[in-house]
Amino acid sequence: MILLSIHNLSLPIEDPVLKFLLVLVIILAAPLLLNKIKVPHLLGLIIAGAIIGPNGFNVLSRDSSIVVTGTTGLLYIMFLAGLEIDMGDFKKNKWKSLTFGIYTFTVPFVLGYLGGYYLLHFSMLTSILFASLFSSHTLIAYPLVSKLGIAKNKAVNITVGGTMITDILALLVLAVIVGMSQGDVGTEFWVKLSVFFVVFALIVLIVFPIIGRWFFKRVDDKISQYIFVLVMIYLAAMLAELAGVEAIIGAFFAGLALNRLIPHTSSLMNRVEFVGNAIFIPFFLISVGMLIDFKVFFKSLETLEVAGIMLVASIGGKYLSAVATQKTFRLTKEEGKLIFGLSSASAAATLASVMVGYNIILSETESGEPVRLLNEHVLNGSILLILISCTISSFISMASAQKIAETDNEDTVSGSTHEEENILLAINHEATVERMVNLGILIKAHSNTEDMFALNVINEDKNESSVKNAEKLLHQAADAAAAADVKLQALKRYDNDVINGVNNVIKEQKITDLIIGLEGEKGFSPSFVYNLYNGYLQNDDVNVLVYHAAQPLSTIKKYAVMIPENAHQETGFFHALLRVWNIARNSGATVVFYAPENIIDILQKIIKKANIEAEFIIMNTWQDGERT
Repeated sequence: MILLSIHNLSLPIEDPVLKFLLVLVIILAAPLLLNKIKVPHLLGLIIAGAIIGPNGFNVLSRDSSIVVTGTTGLLYIMFLAGLEIDMGDFKKNKWKSLTFGIYTFTVPFVLGYLGGYYLLHFSMLTSILFASLFSSHTLIAYPLVSKLGIAKNKAVNITVGGTMITDILALLVLAVIVGMSQGDVGTEFWVKLSVFFVVFALIVLIVFPIIGRWFFKRVDDKISQYIFVLVMIYLAAMLAELAGVEAIIGAFFAGLALNRLIPHTSSLMNRVEFVGNAIFIPFFLISVGMLIDFKVFFKSLETLEVAGIMLVASIGGKYLSAVATQKTFRLTKEEGKLIFGLSSASAAATLASVMVGYNIILSETESGEPVRLLNEHVLNGSILLILISCTISSFISMASAQKIAETDNEDTVSGSTHEEENILLAINHEATVERMVNLGILIKAHSNTEDMFALNVINEDKNESSVKNAEKLLHQAADAAAAADVKLQALKRYDNDVINGVNNVIKEQKITDLIIGLEGEKGFSPSFVYNLYNGYLQNDDVNVLVYHAAQPLSTIKKYAVMIPENAHQETGFFHALLRVWNIARNSGATVVFYAPENIIDILQKIIKKANIEAEFIIMNTWQDGERT
């Protein structure tokens, strides 16, 4: 049947197998070919969409299957932006994000209004909607930045926060102008819009984390967890639409809501990013390309005139906004360029606003032609704006992100030294394996994807079943690490003394951190405490973590860290502190430090350089800590 349908091939292709195959080939080939000539593959996917789309060679139609998958890709981009944002840094930079949001909304808006009203002679209502097209932007280059590992950079956080603000403002302008064009704007309209939006925000930002924490505590199945994330994205998007704003705002809010529940180094985060970057986001880029029609620019000079004004207002406005932000907050030149690169692309909200304005018919001419709120010249000009702005965004973002990535490092207490790091998991119980791996992933530096070991010590007198059980545990540990894109080395040792076997591996592999897991029921038995004190803790060169898992790490809101007097004088103090820093940074949880006043002074000086949320409580004795 497939051969027969291919034999009777007609354009556009209707056979679902052939359609999907063609799209997958484009997604595969674009990065491989374009990376060689230093062209961002995002741009290649957009151009490929234009070539095969209905306005190109008409190989594929932009039907419901493309639109649905592409819409998911757009929601995914906004969701990832909210999910990957560093909440500690976001809170520190909230006023910077607000300032940038105001800059990037106001400057392009003013330029667009002046161009629409005075140069194109649009009505005031049309000019306001026309100007709002340039205020919003789509983080189309965000996957590039994320892939280079600088998603937590200050410039990226400022841009992502500003994106939320300017997109909300632009889409609110759209809602108001549509209401005014239909005569619906009054007190009731404003009250309804405000109340609905506040209710939507409260539900997503307060109720969603409660539901997520409950779900992740009770469901361990990886597939179910991923499907749950997709459900949350679409549910938030639907609630946003019910509140009168665009679905992309809902997806971004869903990312913020689940931010602390999906650690940035976890296997679930790896799955979320993998599926989005492999399937959904490329589909969105191809679907955007399918809207591009090059022929219209050779048919009408007025279209080119409108497109020129749109390009100056949008790209010029975004450039001025980025420069103003850079100068205001004394950012580096490359950070300023990155802000411009990320914020210069117009696609999602711009396209939504254009289509809404185009479909609103105000009246008819004497010949029966519809008079639209936004005419066909604006519609066609927006397509050229999408193509050129996405091109500029891709090139500028990639160039500046690469330079920032070269200088950025996150391996010190503040996040930038090349300290040796070898982590050993001493696994012995099946129930604790996965959670120990998750802790190991959480405490390591993000750039370290290899120096993790799992060890099972087998008593020389035990039978073959003990060997098989050891292999099973080690295989389970390796699988759990691989799901988070971490290579774990499995080690078996035959020794009648478990402590001796572990200590030998510590010496052989130059281990810096040892994680020991406790069974849920046994806990700190007298024999374990004896072995811990007289065995593992006798090695001064190793940081020892004893893990008694009560719940998944992703569901923990706060970590309590108790530091005794003079601990800062110990040789391993700052190494141990780095592990606490990594836990906080990778999980997004708050760390509460209980320590003497002199140690808290040290911690507060360091905290200024580290993007984590921390609280400090003075504790002079252990009894003070217990009472607190």
